[in-house]
Amino acid sequence: MKIFGAIVLLILLAATLASAVAVVWTRHESRMLFISLTRLQDQRDDLNVEYGRLELEQATWAEPARIDAEARKLGMLDPRPQDIQLVRR
Repeated sequence: MKIFGAIVLLILLAATLASAVAVVWTRHESRMLFISLTRLQDQRDDLNVEYGRLELEQATWAEPARIDAEARKLGMLDPRPQDIQLVRR
């Protein structure tokens, strides 16, 4: 009986130690994943800021007054009414 009790005690001790190691490993893995998530969120935020800047730049370059000024610098003029052709599909 004493041997059986000792074996059960050792099994329970091993199970408790395995459970403790599993908890530590799981918490460590959770922290590593959280750090990775935080880095990805920072990267996403940086990309959103850059995208906003690029949209603003595109809007600036596509402004009709600016396009007209650049066209006039190149010597381009509005077409005469008789030079305009309507293309139908």
